[in-house]
Amino acid sequence: MRMAFDPSRDRDTWQRAEEATRQGDVLVDRFGRSKRKLRLSLTDRCNFRCGYCMPEDPEWTPRHELLSFEELLGIAQLFVSRMGVTNIRLTGGEPLVRRGVPAFIERLNELRPLGLERISMTSNASLLDRHAAALVKAGLDDVNISIDSIDPERFRQMTGGGELEPVLRGIRATRDAGLSMKLNAVAIRGENEDDVVPLTQWAMGEGISLRFIEFMPLDARGGWQPNKVFTEDEIITALKQHFIVEQLPRTREPATYYRMDGDYRLGIISTISNPFCGSCDRVRVTSTGEIYPCLFSPVCTDLKTPLRSGASREELEQTIRGAVWRKGRGFVESRGYVERAISMHGLGG
Repeated sequence: MRMAFDPSRDRDTWQRAEEATRQGDVLVDRFGRSKRKLRLSLTDRCNFRCGYCMPEDPEWTPRHELLSFEELLGIAQLFVSRMGVTNIRLTGGEPLVRRGVPAFIERLNELRPLGLERISMTSNASLLDRHAAALVKAGLDDVNISIDSIDPERFRQMTGGGELEPVLRGIRATRDAGLSMKLNAVAIRGENEDDVVPLTQWAMGEGISLRFIEFMPLDARGGWQPNKVFTEDEIITALKQHFIVEQLPRTREPATYYRMDGDYRLGIISTISNPFCGSCDRVRVTSTGEIYPCLFSPVCTDLKTPLRSGASREELEQTIRGAVWRKGRGFVESRGYVERAISMHGLGG
């Protein structure tokens, strides 16, 4: 469901958001959580078909409905210069299927004097062997790479026919380019829980940070069930059969970190079994200009229409602040599927 924030109609919401954020221009929600990180989706298109992310036969958004790079840059500038965002992560779909990403990152770097500290990307790595060097030159700080199995056949099954070798080439190219990276793996019972140990062993051998993510009810095929969640406790139980595992103190990051065999650091994002919603500092804007303050938001706020209708910066800021102010508590509130038309590939990771 799409919503338009109208300050004249919803003035009380806007005034409360304005009062709460007047100190230091921080962007906050009604529960006092400040937003320092913006997830900015560049496209809903992807060259993989992961079941937890998109339908088998996705219908791509027509290109004219996507925000242009100039529009995306304007939104990013507004978040950084007027609302205190310090970190921007480019997502998709697969961001690199859209042409011109390195040039866009160069433009984002112009926002650093305004307060931007870090530019990141989430990718499936299949195209990174072509782009890693250019991304570093453009000013990208780091990349998160999705890889749910190190077994070629299982990888092919989970990605709907994707090949593992281009991903491994992309990882090598990323390392050779000197670009910082982390690996993310979604753990799903009945699909790849047996990959937890071999994937950890491989990542340790490569010296690359790895995080496991519990299967969340965001898939486009309706396949999520509570019994398919391979939980943080179960992941740790499996790892303890092969490693010495020591839990590290919690931070504001979404992942809980563990020290493996005395030196390797592994993270687990346990959205289902141990939600971290109370410290969430993120907000999402889709490639079509919709604000989703939370992964589990049942509604969005339309930013593209006022943007293309000539709204002023102040009016756009009101729209953003009002949308974020209405942000719910998160998964701790919903605990199940969110009924909405958009799926993960359109929402952005």
